[in-house]
Amino acid sequence: MDFTIRPADPSDVAGILAADFEAGRTSSADAGRFAAGISAAVADPARLVVVAEASLEATAEGGSAVVGWAKTHYWDYADGAAPAGHYLGGVTVRPDFRRRGLAVELTAVRLGWIWGRAEEAWYVVNACNEASLALHRKWGFREVARGAGFHTVTFDGGEGVLLSAARPLA
Repeated sequence: MDFTIRPADPSDVAGILAADFEAGRTSSADAGRFAAGISAAVADPARLVVVAEASLEATAEGGSAVVGWAKTHYWDYADGAAPAGHYLGGVTVRPDFRRRGLAVELTAVRLGWIWGRAEEAWYVVNACNEASLALHRKWGFREVARGAGFHTVTFDGGEGVLLSAARPLA
């Protein structure tokens, strides 16, 4: 299947929202707030939002479509154990496009972008999210701390994990 991973632009917000709806991560009640947050992230030069776009033949609706997306965050202040720095945000892939390597590709692109700007990349995740923890081991992420929240992220079940990975040597 043919996919393109590229930085998002303002015209992608509707496709990102549609992918989140299909994945069950956003409700219609939250759509306006979600779209405003994505628009702000796309416009922020300290962040990266990327989309996975499927080619014409790969989508049921015809044309090309956003089938996955991911973002980074930049925190310019420390919050307890969580330092200032560049963080990976979540990855969303439409259910009918999962298990095709999109999460890996979206993560690799974001890490390349972060490592072009910083020595370390940071990431927070629910301690129960084994799939995400396994995905990020590929890049050497190591646990730094556990807690109920880091920066603005809190966790269902009450425990999250703060992880970091060093930029690979050239």
